[in-house]
Amino acid sequence: MTRVLAVVPARGGSKGVPGKNVLPVGGTPLVVRAVRECLAARRATHVVVSTDDEAIAEAGLRAGAEVVMRPAEIAGDGATSESALVHAMDVFAADHGADPDVVLLVQCTSPFITADDVDGVIAAVVDDGADTALTVAPFHGFIWRDGAAGVNGVNHDKASRPRRQDRPLDLLETGAAYAMRGDGLREHQHRFFGRTALVHTDPARVLEIDEPGDLARARALAPLLDAARPGSLPARDDIDAVVLDFDGTQTDDRVLIDSEGREMVAVHRGDGLGIAALRRAGLPVLILSTETNPVVAARARKLKLPVIHGVDRKDLALKQWCGEEGVAPERVLYVGNDVNDLPCFDLVGWPVAVANAHDVVRAAARSVTSASGGNGAIREIAAWILGKELS
Repeated sequence: MTRVLAVVPARGGSKGVPGKNVLPVGGTPLVVRAVRECLAARRATHVVVSTDDEAIAEAGLRAGAEVVMRPAEIAGDGATSESALVHAMDVFAADHGADPDVVLLVQCTSPFITADDVDGVIAAVVDDGADTALTVAPFHGFIWRDGAAGVNGVNHDKASRPRRQDRPLDLLETGAAYAMRGDGLREHQHRFFGRTALVHTDPARVLEIDEPGDLARARALAPLLDAARPGSLPARDDIDAVVLDFDGTQTDDRVLIDSEGREMVAVHRGDGLGIAALRRAGLPVLILSTETNPVVAARARKLKLPVIHGVDRKDLALKQWCGEEGVAPERVLYVGNDVNDLPCFDLVGWPVAVANAHDVVRAAARSVTSASGGNGAIREIAAWILGKELS
């Protein structure tokens, strides 16, 4: 078997976006997104997170990767990615008695990398005989440079503006995935040697997070790009518990008040069916709300669910409940609709927004329902989880 070592370098000392490697995009920390795709790749045999940071190490381990703690001399701002690769190779060789045949550099700052990208660069080296490979995407922009000699075109003559179809195709290095022969990396100590292969990827997924604005764009794109991928919806094996917000999630966020000041809300019968199916499947289900309202308690009794309401910090209440139930937060699916749900989104492994959720909440979600709150969104989520078991 070809030994393929995928290395995800993730330092803890980012200055452009502090702590960025554990910040969530689509509800999942960046380092976990990278590990997840490496593990999903068919041809990566070993997946390692190289880090100097305990929080990143813990996230990598929970995601299923091995962790190599990086020494301080190759963990500073001036350290190269190649130094992390060679160090990971040293650890691998000590454990396995030989260097890996192929080494991958997979950047968690490229949040929309896919398992196909990972397999693509591996195949270019293993099957096609390249020494190194990298992901690229078509690029049609005109590049300018303002230098000592004035302003000039880099990839074009500014005196002649050819049509797009008349220009040679430029390819942009995406920064997402690189592969190289292990012996070549050991000899040359850099990622490009010998014959280099270019592996084309979807330009819509090309985004590198270096600044806060990049992170905001990634979070805005995640509901679209993640939802477009197979496997972006949770299955029964992905979660151990379901936690539901109430207002705007199980209701349409409207409140009717009678002359006595009593509140009434509308709920969806299909949601009750879905919740009953989740309970039959053995999944703990909790209603969690900031509101202290008899309606919330009454609905919980009707559904035979525990309820925690009247709390200011839903995330703290959720964390305590997880501890009492013996459920790891990263194995919890949480459904919300508004900004007070975001701290819970950061805590759990599968944050879900209903279709009519606040834009910021949709951007932070890992999955988004097609149904709006109070109109069958919970029934839809139950069908994601249970499939044919839902009746």
